[in-house]
Amino acid sequence: MASVASQVNEVSKGGAVRAAQYVRMSTEHQQYSTQNQADVIAQYAARKGFEIVRTYEDAGKSGLNIGGRPSLQHLIADVRGGIADFSVILVYDISRWGRFQDADESAYYEFICREAGIPVHYCAEQFENDGSLTTTVIKSMKRVMSGEYSRELSVKVSAGQERLIHLGFRQGGPAGYGLRRLLVDEYRQPKAELRRGEHKSIQTDRVVLVPGPPREVETVCRLYRMFVVQRRSEKEIAAVLNAEGLLTDLGRPWTRGTVHQILTNEKYIGNNIFNRVSSKLKTKRVRNAPDMWVRENGAFTPVVEADFFEAAQRIIQERSRRFTDQELLDRLSALLAEKGWLSGLVIDEVEDMPSSSTFRQRFGSLMRAYQLVGYTPARDYRYIETNRALRALHPNVVADVIAGIRSVGAEVAQNPVNDLLRVNQEFSAALVIARAQETSAGGLRWKIRLDSGLRPDITIAARMDASNTGVQDYYFLPWLDVGATPSLRLAPDNGILLDAYRFENLDAFVDLTRRISVREVA
Repeated sequence: MASVASQVNEVSKGGAVRAAQYVRMSTEHQQYSTQNQADVIAQYAARKGFEIVRTYEDAGKSGLNIGGRPSLQHLIADVRGGIADFSVILVYDISRWGRFQDADESAYYEFICREAGIPVHYCAEQFENDGSLTTTVIKSMKRVMSGEYSRELSVKVSAGQERLIHLGFRQGGPAGYGLRRLLVDEYRQPKAELRRGEHKSIQTDRVVLVPGPPREVETVCRLYRMFVVQRRSEKEIAAVLNAEGLLTDLGRPWTRGTVHQILTNEKYIGNNIFNRVSSKLKTKRVRNAPDMWVRENGAFTPVVEADFFEAAQRIIQERSRRFTDQELLDRLSALLAEKGWLSGLVIDEVEDMPSSSTFRQRFGSLMRAYQLVGYTPARDYRYIETNRALRALHPNVVADVIAGIRSVGAEVAQNPVNDLLRVNQEFSAALVIARAQETSAGGLRWKIRLDSGLRPDITIAARMDASNTGVQDYYFLPWLDVGATPSLRLAPDNGILLDAYRFENLDAFVDLTRRISVREVA
């Protein structure tokens, strides 16, 4: 059945073509205010003979994905459903359509509109919206650049956050029972206490943790004494505090889990820890390994003596040692049968149950423990195991490269810090593993990051197969040819300019390192 867009008379009063505009503003510069975008779009529409009949606006929304942008979802749904009463879509520029990390996703949503006979026009771009080869190439580059802008900004923000952690400033999150968030100026002079839900409003202001009301501080210290000296369990301590009518910082009764959190959080001895969990660029939340945490010890005034905290950790660890691996799994299976689902909080709330951190330490991760008892969470955490497998694979591939080079009589030295290879004292090589990622359209893509700090003469990119269990092929990328690009995004086939560097195995690279005598060449 023909779409509404094809049935609607394209020409309205005055001979203008009916158009919809899409505007989006996150928290960026004023040039991207929705009003400024609308002004530019209006000028473009007047020049082209378009009449704007509908506006889709996502104000204060990130362009990293479509998930948090209801107006763009609405626009796409109208187009797909054949109920769009316009014949063209006007957008300020490529970045307002989205800063998708996969450039193909940006193109995919545009393709949906174009397939329905509704082209997308970018009004502030320098190229013509004519579908020519030049326009297509420039649009592809701009999509990649828009995504790269967000990636570079993420790196800068992470570096800034790490610096602030080392300077002793708090980076988000509630203070917790017995602590308070204090707002300080750029000279560390106190300004005001921040209540729950309040945030700083001046960019140069910072937040530090300070001890809370004396009664709360004494309760925290007493909690540690009951656990360490009197050897009471978390459940018993919670019962004592509830009997006294005390509530947590959230105004709720105490539970085993809330007591356990206070006993295990280093902020109570003044340590500032960040990046235990991360979710960069709107990706899934990942619980990071301790070696990835950013910490600054002694950043805040402690509420609890370090000796008490360390004694509490020893008790918790010793308590978990009583159980064999099978006993831990049996208890986890019983909890799953009782609750029907599992989480770290569910585990921590059960009396006489080892803490969730025990399962992480014993089995490597909670996900591994879940897998052993046959539980699969609703969210897909397979990427965690994939990344772990790829990290383990990297040294093996490096070893294969080194062995191959030495097998032909060449010399190779490996830098123990960054794994950079120096071959025959003549050129350097670095190895990267490219994980296969499935796009929303069901295709495969591989992202290769080139190390601009090391600047290796050749980057060996091992491209994984669709299951990420084995190496599919290799790209040997010379820095002189591709070094200007911080990263490459590969499809199954990429044209002669890239696939000329593609090989099925390492033989070609190993042969490149082979020394040939001058007489043999002559």
